[in-house]
Parts: sequence; C-alpha cells; structure tokens
Amino acid sequence: MLALSRLAPFIFIATTLAAPSIVQAHFQTLLPSTDIVPDQGDHRVKLTAAFTHPMEGGPVMDMGQPVQFGVLVDGEKIDLSASLVPVKSDGKKAFEAPYLIKKPGDYVFYLEPAPYWEFTEQLFLVHYTKVVVDFGAGAGWDHRVGLPMDLEPLTRPYGLWTGNIFRGLARQDGQPLPFARVEIAWVNDGSIKAPADPFITQEVKTDGSGVFAYAMPKAGWWGFNVLVDGQIKGSDGQPADAELGGTLWVKTVDMK
Repeated sequence: MLALSRLAPFIFIATTLAAPSIVQAHFQTLLPSTDIVPDQGDHRVKLTAAFTHPMEGGPVMDMGQPVQFGVLVDGEKIDLSASLVPVKSDGKKAFEAPYLIKKPGDYVFYLEPAPYWEFTEQLFLVHYTKVVVDFGAGAGWDHRVGLPMDLEPLTRPYGLWTGNIFRGLARQDGQPLPFARVEIAWVNDGSIKAPADPFITQEVKTDGSGVFAYAMPKAGWWGFNVLVDGQIKGSDGQPADAELGGTLWVKTVDMK
C-alpha cells in the first residue's frame, strides 16, 4: 500500500480538478446621487466610483488614480479629473466627485480607471464606465463618448420601471461586438442573498449585431459590463494581458 505521504500530491490534484472554479465578477461603479435631477431644488450631483463586487456587497478593491474622468453634454466633453476626491470604501481607496448641473441636458459621465492587477487571473482589468444623468432634456442619452470599450444604450437609461427590458449595443473601438459576453450585476442593499453562485452575476451574450437585452427584476442600480480579452501597455512598456470592459449603469424604480 502506498504511504499517505506519497498519495498526498495525487489527492491534492484530484481535489483541485474536482472543485468548481468560481471567479467573482468585478465591476467598476460610477453611481450618481440621482439619475434624474428635479426641476426645482438642488441641482448638485455627487458621483461615487469604486471597484467592487456589487451583488455580494464587496469586497472593495483599491483604485488607482483614474486615467480620465469627465462628462459629455451637448456634444462637448468636459474634463472633470480635478474634481475627484479620494475616499475610503470598506477601508479601500475609492473616489467621489461633486458636479453642479447648470442647464437642461443629458449628462453622460464617464471614467477610465487605472489598470487593476488581478493576481488570481494574472492579468490587468480595465473597465471603461459610464452613467447618464438627466436634467429636463430627454435627449442626448445615446451620444457616444468614444471610449475603446463601450455600451451604447438602445433603451433610454433612466426613468426605468422595475421589470423593464434594457437593450444595449456593445462596441470595441467603435465597431459592434458580435457574440460578446455581457455580465450583469445588481447593487445589493443587503436584502437579497443569492441561492447559488450562478445567481450572483447574470450573463447574456450579444447577438450577431452586437445587441443584447435583459429584463431587470428588482429596483435599484444595475451594471452591464461587456468583456473581451485584450492587451495594454505594462509598466515595463511591453504588452500585457488584460480584460477590457465597457460598463454602463442604470437605475430601476418600483411602480407604486
């Protein structure tokens, strides 16, 4: 009979192969204090950016200084990088930014985060992220920022009831992305516990034209993130493997 010490490596290998591979879905958040600014009252919006697992309530990962942060309104891109303020979220570095809305319009806020090194996957994560805030306009929500990875809304991304179907067009370098994976997550307020791991991150694929659709079953913030494998320039100047994502956030409200 083989000694247990001699069997140990084989037991370890068999256990490793038998164990399911569970990889948490990372989401770059960019959430405004409101997605619809009222005509009367406060026209200030606070945006919060964190890198986390929203459905699971964390953990939060440290963010580096974003590469770019701005807003597109009336066809003009405005650099808001100087307004970013570092904050702590569950002890990790995140960012906030105030913004005063002065005129009617649809404000497309966008963020390019610093590349995040994911040790377990041995690659960088770069998720280009957008959210739209409306102030008495109802038009301009589909204007494109020109990010390398992008989710173009085909459904107006605000004023959404719970249960509405959201449709979007995934693009890479401006071109539609056919048959691409789109991960979907809800920002959990602590009221829901997933009955099994597959419920944590929903997943759909784009069709041959790069279009996807999803019906959002609960009120709150929903993130849609189209993902592709790619490369970025590493700190040594050489190409490095990366997961590139285009993320869009929308909010649903219960009909009462």
